[in-house]
Amino acid sequence: MSDVASAAPVSSSDRSTPVPGDALIIVPVRNTVLFPDVIIPITIARSTSIAAAQQAVREQRQIGILLQRDPETNDPGPDGLYRIGTVANVVRYLTGPDDSHHLVCQGVARMRVLDYLPGTPFLAARVLQIPEPTATSPEIEARFLNLQRQAMEAAQLLPQAPPELVAALQGTTSPATLADLATSFMDLKPQDKQDILETIDLALRMDKVSRHLAERIEVLRLSQEIGQKTRAVFDERQREAILREQMATIQRQLGEGDGKAAEVAELTKAISDAKMPPEAESQAQKELRRYERMPEAAAESGMVRSYLDWLIELPWGIPEEKPIDIAEARKILDQDHYGLEKIKSRIIEYLAVRKLAPGGKAPILCFVGPPGVGKTSLGQSIARAMSRPFVRVSLGGVHDEAEIRGHRRTYIGALPGNIIQAIKRTGARNCVMMLDEIDKMGRGVQGDPSAAMLEVLDPEQNATFRDNYLSVPFDLSRVVFIATANMLDGVPGPLLDRMEIISLAGYTEEEKLEIAKRYLVRRQLEANGLKADQVELEPDAIRMIIKSYTREAGVRNLEREIGKVFRNVAVQIAEGSTSRVVIAAKDIVALLGQPRFESEIAMRTSIPGVATGLAWTPVGGDILFIEASRTPGRGALMITGQLGDVMRESVQAALTLVKSRASQLGIDPAIFEKSDIHVHVPAGATPKDGPSAGVAMFTALTSLLTDRTVRSDTAMTGEISLRGLVLPVGGIKEKVVAAAAAGLTRVMLPARNKRDFDDIPPGARAKLEFIWLERVDEAIAAALEGAKATPAAAE
Repeated sequence: MSDVASAAPVSSSDRSTPVPGDALIIVPVRNTVLFPDVIIPITIARSTSIAAAQQAVREQRQIGILLQRDPETNDPGPDGLYRIGTVANVVRYLTGPDDSHHLVCQGVARMRVLDYLPGTPFLAARVLQIPEPTATSPEIEARFLNLQRQAMEAAQLLPQAPPELVAALQGTTSPATLADLATSFMDLKPQDKQDILETIDLALRMDKVSRHLAERIEVLRLSQEIGQKTRAVFDERQREAILREQMATIQRQLGEGDGKAAEVAELTKAISDAKMPPEAESQAQKELRRYERMPEAAAESGMVRSYLDWLIELPWGIPEEKPIDIAEARKILDQDHYGLEKIKSRIIEYLAVRKLAPGGKAPILCFVGPPGVGKTSLGQSIARAMSRPFVRVSLGGVHDEAEIRGHRRTYIGALPGNIIQAIKRTGARNCVMMLDEIDKMGRGVQGDPSAAMLEVLDPEQNATFRDNYLSVPFDLSRVVFIATANMLDGVPGPLLDRMEIISLAGYTEEEKLEIAKRYLVRRQLEANGLKADQVELEPDAIRMIIKSYTREAGVRNLEREIGKVFRNVAVQIAEGSTSRVVIAAKDIVALLGQPRFESEIAMRTSIPGVATGLAWTPVGGDILFIEASRTPGRGALMITGQLGDVMRESVQAALTLVKSRASQLGIDPAIFEKSDIHVHVPAGATPKDGPSAGVAMFTALTSLLTDRTVRSDTAMTGEISLRGLVLPVGGIKEKVVAAAAAGLTRVMLPARNKRDFDDIPPGARAKLEFIWLERVDEAIAAALEGAKATPAAAE
């Protein structure tokens, strides 16, 4: 074992340093444990170790071999060495051509260090030799026989065990010597060997060695078994290859047809019939020639055959375009979807352009809206209207670029990307492909899939889309791509620039009622095995489900609740207790339980300090309550409700604006110094952020400090500035729809958002009165009830 350190020259003074006769020169080693009666080589490199060994050789003295506690220590002291080691004779001292120093040592006996001598250039110590126990007993004899059997088995399992080792184990008659010899040739950690060296009790020492031998034998057996199985597998493959070659030779001698030749002929015809472009056909012919020369047993044969199958099965030919019937398309859209007039109009325009210019570069449509408003079903309707196959590719959770572009063929199990796989499934190069949840794509260590989508969704580039697996261009220009997203925040700007955004707002209560009567009821009747003459769900019952049991932008939960009602009816009909059921509004509570949602606006705004705001969420609009309260204090502002940084700043801006207008609002300025103000936005467990609640916060604070309540039929949105201006915000359509669904009759919006008025559904516009705000004074005048109060006295 190497005692790694740089050797230094030994001085003449060090060579002549006397060591008392009753002392022993100590040579520390890093990773070697020497046992009595065992001969091993030791490499030394430290200058102190070289000096110690040279003096021992000159004086023909024995040395002590001690293991270091930490092998990384270059100059260990007495505390860095174990106390028990081995007295050894230096059989030979060798110096190599590279100035390396080696000792061949033979262990004599165990020893224990009593104390170290001071003033020596190397370690020297007085030691106590520990004699080996010689007592014998039946237990020792039994352990000896068992240990000898284990040692012999381990030596035979070793891949390159010297014959001398086996002879030494067989000829050993001393139990102590057998235990030390077996430990010496075992592959154990130095600390484990040191533990055995320090075990003086013979029975205990033999038990420890036996346990270690049992573990090593098990490892050696498993290693040998694995090696035999591996060799057997290779031998079997070699045998199969020889047999296949012999079988092919015999078939040729008998004049029988060559199976490989027939397969190659079949592939040649398939490549010719696939109508590939020149580059793809050239690549296919090249791979076919490789496959023809390749032995069937070759590992790459299957990979090449799979690649050829992909090239052959892809729809390369230019499809025959069926004429688009615009009237039929309009009929299909009206059948499949209620409302969405602007969306349908844009789709009809899109189809008209495709009809007049089939080879033109049509824009990529992207439907954006909350869940359940019909984005995916719109894509299916477009496919029906164009008489093209429809395929959906889910992009949610995709975080590997290879999912879009495919894996290179060098990888085992490589496949084309999702785009090429979807085209193969439909068997048409002009399919309608729905790229669902494009905003849910992630970015991982394997690349950015949204960057790979840039080429797919660019009409100028996708005619030469190159999948990594195919390695040849594939024309995607005839594919009609339609993307969907819940929100655009997660879509990168360059990708967003390649798509035309079509927004879908949430449905109003009347629209949900019509959708339920036309589509959802029929669909749930079929899903639950019921017939129309067995169940009648009255419109008032549907309206109650909409108001009291669902609060969403789409209609998915509404369909689930209708399904729940029908399942209850299905149980009654299956039991035979009734044959026809009419469900009215009064029956809904018994079927669905107590209402989950109720209108709490009047209750919430019945006291000063509470205002109703409007919020945008990824699943549509929602109403938001701003609550303000005042307690005696020193002018502190407390904000709760898990608000984000922007929303907290809106509260501070609103309070500053109220303070600056205290005299105009009839508020005693002393209130701010002697009161603490607490602003809370329920629900407290839901994170909220954004600047659009500024008007509502200003109104709530003004209501609190002037002791005037806010009208319960009014909701508001808008960002405020410290000058008192009302600034525009986003999500107006979703917020107004939510206000109408909540039963409100007035909404206050920033005047600069009038441009969004046309996007608001007509049903919501008919229900609401719109108040357009330029400044916060107009909000106070329109929202607060009662006359302006006189300045309130400070508490």
